[in-house]
Amino acid sequence: MTDHQINFLGWILFLISAVGFCIASIGHFWAMFGSLFFLVACLVFMIPFFRSPR
Repeated sequence: MTDHQINFLGWILFLISAVGFCIASIGHFWAMFGSLFFLVACLVFMIPFFRSPR
């Protein structure tokens, strides 16, 4: 596997864990806030994987 593929796989696993945290925190405002913030941060870090190379 290339470094790019390993990094992408790592971010996919982070996304899965963020979704799991969101599900686990249903009904708890601050936990849900933190989980959603973590999920959005993971998505932001994945933007370079979907940009076309210049």
